[in-house]
Amino acid sequence: MIVCCGSGGVGKTTTAAALGVRAAERGRRVVVLTIDPARRLAQSMGIDSLDNTPREVDGIKGSDGGELHAMMLDMKRTFDEIVEAHADAERARAILENPFYQSLSAGFAGTQEYMAMEKLGQLRARDEWDLIVVDTPPSRSALDFLDAPKRLGSFLDGKLIKLLMAPAKAGGRAGMKFLNVGMSMMTGTLGKLLGGQFLKDVQTFVAAMDTMFGGFRTRADATYRLLQAPGTAFLVVATPEPDALREAAYFVERLAAEEMPLAGLVLNRVHGSDAAGLSAERARAAAENLEGERMTDPGGGKNVRDSGRDSDLATAAAHSGSSVSEAAPTAEEQAAAPDVRHLTAGLLRLHAERMRVLAREQRTRDGFTARHPEVAVVEVAALPGDVHDLAGLRAIGDRLTAGRARRD
Repeated sequence: MIVCCGSGGVGKTTTAAALGVRAAERGRRVVVLTIDPARRLAQSMGIDSLDNTPREVDGIKGSDGGELHAMMLDMKRTFDEIVEAHADAERARAILENPFYQSLSAGFAGTQEYMAMEKLGQLRARDEWDLIVVDTPPSRSALDFLDAPKRLGSFLDGKLIKLLMAPAKAGGRAGMKFLNVGMSMMTGTLGKLLGGQFLKDVQTFVAAMDTMFGGFRTRADATYRLLQAPGTAFLVVATPEPDALREAAYFVERLAAEEMPLAGLVLNRVHGSDAAGLSAERARAAAENLEGERMTDPGGGKNVRDSGRDSDLATAAAHSGSSVSEAAPTAEEQAAAPDVRHLTAGLLRLHAERMRVLAREQRTRDGFTARHPEVAVVEVAALPGDVHDLAGLRAIGDRLTAGRARRD
């Protein structure tokens, strides 16, 4: 399993999908599970929509029999599947029709994280996949599913749940008689606070779920241990921006605290330049010379002043591509010269800005690696446009494997 986590807008979903495509086209049977409700994964894979069932992705190349499937976590449907699988038909129907259960399974706090653990456990138990890639939600809650076993345990061990489960566990008239006074007082108070019908729904739900609660905790604990086991890798995804790398540092520290196996950091959209030898300062100076009044006269060929190396560089850039001729420039050439200088100056300023961005990214990256020298970093060069199809995902996969690995 590979679990991709990171803040929003850093290319996490794209990274997960690219890993899935690359592995599938090299002969592996892969499923990509997204917990993020956004539709980016389906769009990039050419699928109209995703649901709780793995859908095969068409267009995967390779002769080794690899396959790629994609799915999106449906929290409620996963909960329904658990009930149907672990309760007899009559009890399952009672649970699924219970109003409290319907509210709980549709959006109760923490349910999504627990269901993510359940779905991971289901996929792994099927032993059908060579690789499971998980795309987590784009926020710090991306790792909340690690807390699912603890939260579930706290919920099941809570005094209120134990009290509500007591009548079902006591059994018989003797037990009910013993609990009658205390339960009457408690249910009377809760009924006023929550409403009598709501409390009844909760009690009915707890009674029906009683025999299943232990299985929930057991499966959650098993999946948690699976995430710590060899064969699982967490990838933190970020861009070379201060906010994104601060979030990345949080994920790195959280994973270390949970003793989860961290493979490293994918640093997306790293900028570069084929003219890195030309500094931002020199590029800006050359642009100013081209735009100033004291420039080489394009018609007369006389220097008003010697602007030095930078001016020579800018002049060469302005006239690069034009043919060398002994003849005097034509009127059209003289008229075009200011436009060429203006365009060249603009390009030089763009280059200066690019070099400024490169320097800022380098400082930000160095700050992260100084705090976390143990984390391997792979840099992925920025693409000229958005990724929206399999060809784009292949390009990202190539960049992931060709990226410069650093462990400073």
